[in-house]
Amino acid sequence: MLAALSAAAFLTSVFGTVAVADTLDDVVDRGTLRCGVVLDFPPIGYRDENNEPAGFDVEYCADLAAALEVEYEILPLTWSERLPVIVTGRADVVFGGTSDSLSRAKTVGFSIPYAIYYAQGVVGADSGISTFEDIRGKRVAAAIGTVPEQEWLKIAAEWGEEANYQGYQSENEVFLAVAQGKADIGLTTNTAVLPITKQYDTIIAGPRMPWTTDYTSVVGKRKDVTWLNYLNLFVTHQVRSGRYQELWGKYVGGDAPELRIPGVMY
Repeated sequence: MLAALSAAAFLTSVFGTVAVADTLDDVVDRGTLRCGVVLDFPPIGYRDENNEPAGFDVEYCADLAAALEVEYEILPLTWSERLPVIVTGRADVVFGGTSDSLSRAKTVGFSIPYAIYYAQGVVGADSGISTFEDIRGKRVAAAIGTVPEQEWLKIAAEWGEEANYQGYQSENEVFLAVAQGKADIGLTTNTAVLPITKQYDTIIAGPRMPWTTDYTSVVGKRKDVTWLNYLNLFVTHQVRSGRYQELWGKYVGGDAPELRIPGVMY
């Protein structure tokens, strides 16, 4: 019996020493939350007049850090870096308009939706594009690795117009291409249309794209269930406290979209 007890104590000691802390523990112990944020996605993520990170996603990062009682660090990302920065462990979380697709869920984990967008184009003032059908034969630009790019390429294949597509590393490059006349339409989200049309005299609002509403989630490590559960609770508290509506009104304007999806549990 003594031998059995000794063996049990030894195993308990061994397993106790090799236990690996989850992201929640890591962040609290480190005292810093590392947030990946796309900063060419105004007004959701951008740089202000002092070149400091600002926007809806930046404030969500700050709110999460406050809830954890830690400091926060913003890691600027391109669209294509959103998943790799989680997989490689450079960031603890990503706020970056990331659609919760099933293919992406094989690589990273998703919270419940924290923001909803739909795709819309910004067009050159002289492009002649006012409806979706007007895009036929036009030069279309989008940011690489985004849902608008993926959905547009399906349509381009149906129309036989893949050669008219232009992919850019950032949405800022997309908007600049439209402003300079290198592309006729740039694909983005509805939240970006107003600030971009104010920024460029040669760009006006274009048509809404025909694919479905884009439910976006906070991104964390796929196997870190404790962390993902905490992120889910954080999202619900943002809504319950009124903070979600406050920040949406501040950066986008109007009533914040309903995050619950009809027919499902949240």
